[in-house]
Amino acid sequence: MENLASSESLSRIAGNEDASLFQSRKRTSGVVLDLARASKRGFDVAVATSALVFLLPMFLLLVAVLLVAQGRPIFIRHNRIGRGGASFPCLKFRSMVTNSDVVLREYLAANPSAREEWKENHKLKNDPRITALGHFLRKSSVDELPQLLNVIRGDMSLVGPRPIVRDEVARYGAHIEDYLRVRPGLTGLWQVSGRSDTSYQHRVGLDVRYVREWSLWKDIVIIFKTIPALLQSKGSY
Repeated sequence: MENLASSESLSRIAGNEDASLFQSRKRTSGVVLDLARASKRGFDVAVATSALVFLLPMFLLLVAVLLVAQGRPIFIRHNRIGRGGASFPCLKFRSMVTNSDVVLREYLAANPSAREEWKENHKLKNDPRITALGHFLRKSSVDELPQLLNVIRGDMSLVGPRPIVRDEVARYGAHIEDYLRVRPGLTGLWQVSGRSDTSYQHRVGLDVRYVREWSLWKDIVIIFKTIPALLQSKGSY
């Protein structure tokens, strides 16, 4: 009986030690993750704020040009899905006509091939909604610069999955959990890997890969790769 009691006691103690070790490792992992998130957030705010200050003269010039060429509104606020499934207003310079929903609906109804393209990629290479100046803004990705404000507000990150609309959630399937773990990005693996020249399935794969393999160093690499990608305008329309 003494040996049995002793054996049971040892098992109980060992079990408690294993549980304690697991909890300790879990706490350590949680602290490391919190520090990593804090470093990413601090990096986002510092770089986005600096970029906004540096680009302010260009912003003001663009506002003046857009006001003369297209009239109001200058900016648009499009609802996108962010971290945890929360909706946020994604900011852009307006690059489309003001009645874009009507134009798109009529265009898709009259063009079966365009309808299939929209169904597949949620984008159109020859989009009838885009204004003359809007083509330049989109080709150069200048229309997305106001999203620096989204980064500073905490809606977005400098690097992450491209922000999606609610209709696109189903396209991610089970991988939507990966998307919802992080803030969507101003740039990301998709933007430096061909953008709209790739399939939507490939885009989802890139988002999942980014989330699961994230590091601050990889964010910095993607940011530097974004510069030549923008200059080449590859896959942007």
